[in-house]
Amino acid sequence: MVAKDAASGRFGRPIATRFPPEPNGFPHIGHAKSICLNFGIAREFGGTVNLRFDDTNPFTEDIQYVAAIKDAVRWLGFEWNKELYASDYFEQLYDFAVLLIKKGKAFVDSESEEDIRLHRGTVTKPGTPSRYRDRSVAENLDLLARMRAGEFPDGAHVLRAKIDMAHPNMIMRDTPLIRIRHASHYRRGDAWCIYPLYDFAHGPSDALEGITHSLCTLEFKDNREVYEWLMRELGFERPPEQTEFARLNIDYTVLSKRKLLRLVTEGHVSGWDDPRMPTLAGIRRRGVTPEAIRNFCDTIGVARSDSRVELATYEHAVRSDLNMRVPRVLCVVNPLKMVLTNYPEGRTEELEAPYYPHDVPLTGSRTLPFARELYIDRDDFMEAPPKKFFRLAPGREVRLRYGYLITCTEVIKNSAGAITELRCTYDPATRGGNAPDGRKVQGTIHWVSAAHALDCELRLYDRLFTVPDPDQVPEGQEFTAVLNPQSLVVVQHAKIEPSVGRDPIGSRYQFERVGYFISDPIDSKPGALVFNRTVTLRDSWEKEKAKGVP
Repeated sequence: MVAKDAASGRFGRPIATRFPPEPNGFPHIGHAKSICLNFGIAREFGGTVNLRFDDTNPFTEDIQYVAAIKDAVRWLGFEWNKELYASDYFEQLYDFAVLLIKKGKAFVDSESEEDIRLHRGTVTKPGTPSRYRDRSVAENLDLLARMRAGEFPDGAHVLRAKIDMAHPNMIMRDTPLIRIRHASHYRRGDAWCIYPLYDFAHGPSDALEGITHSLCTLEFKDNREVYEWLMRELGFERPPEQTEFARLNIDYTVLSKRKLLRLVTEGHVSGWDDPRMPTLAGIRRRGVTPEAIRNFCDTIGVARSDSRVELATYEHAVRSDLNMRVPRVLCVVNPLKMVLTNYPEGRTEELEAPYYPHDVPLTGSRTLPFARELYIDRDDFMEAPPKKFFRLAPGREVRLRYGYLITCTEVIKNSAGAITELRCTYDPATRGGNAPDGRKVQGTIHWVSAAHALDCELRLYDRLFTVPDPDQVPEGQEFTAVLNPQSLVVVQHAKIEPSVGRDPIGSRYQFERVGYFISDPIDSKPGALVFNRTVTLRDSWEKEKAKGVP
């Protein structure tokens, strides 16, 4: 569509788009789709893109949200041509209101909000005109001026377009344009006590900026007729064209700003940047890269009909991106001490280990200290293993990753019968994990040196809800009823190889056989490392669904 318009010179000006968020919350992954679309089109066609804040509701907007939105756009890799605000246009919008009144296309209605709603009619029944609809131009202008001067309380009057109370599109039934709000605006202070509604702010702002393509999500489809009506009545030549696309709906997630705000204010999450949140701040803190988000948006594409995206599609984009860029390290989540009884006491050797596998076009290696006492993961040992358990067991030989072949010879338990230590032997001829005699072992486990490993905290993040569509809960039930109680599991005293201690906070890794992690940019400190799990190595929920677990 845009290519055709650019080739024909339809608008008589370069392609121009805009991203118009309302600064009443942190931007989320649904906004990322709109950001990539608007900025991507401008970039592709050599056009411009404005970042325009739709700041017309003084009760809900705040400068912190402006900063968060600007930060998110830049993090995604985009830069705007102009930073604008709908509040910049209040004077011009007021002049447009005066023009509409003089043309007989707007009037000041003094009915209550409840009466206006009742008189709108239904989809099968025409609305009833307000008894104030035929006020004179002079009276309307006088009332509008007094509204602006602050003479009336909230709700006393509203400026409405004069269109058609029998219109099949109910939004066209004398659309409200300006309302009274006695509240201080975060930018304009107390200069205004009347504020334009979305329909009146959106289209004229686009036109004033010379936008060519006003791209909106599908919930604004019915508003397009108001948009076009205003363009005609205000006399704009070659006005912008509104086109709708499907918003992003993703499984196990809510993207309603109202619901996200509740999660924050009610304490279900730690804040807007909680790594379980779908906000770009939370996604970033969880370790997802902007490239992964852009690739995800490219993958799902742009459609005209609503649909839901499986979370597995998003997680695949994240894994595919991280797999090709982050180093591998060893981390033991649930440490179990292992002593190599035939390894010399006091000796430490350095084993060479690559940071990247052979199929990743990156190079680099690190050394792993190896000593008599090691930690392995408790899940890698079973006293009475079932079939197809190929990890460590009494009398069984396994491979230590990048190390030696070892055999378990003894299991040490405490008085309660819990395993406290394993005694093993190692084969010194198998350095690197290969036996000179060609014998094969089926299991390979990871480990760290007990004396050299760093203590760390792991935050194992999972999906925030237990059902694919948290917006569709049974009647009478809150969406918070389906929050996942296991969405965050904190593991204290995990053990990680010492090489990570040299890396800056905020570094990303693949913990081999565990998942992808980032050192938390806020809470992690040298000597007190905290790692957030970005994503598991594979989709474990698909396995549960295959078993019939909801």
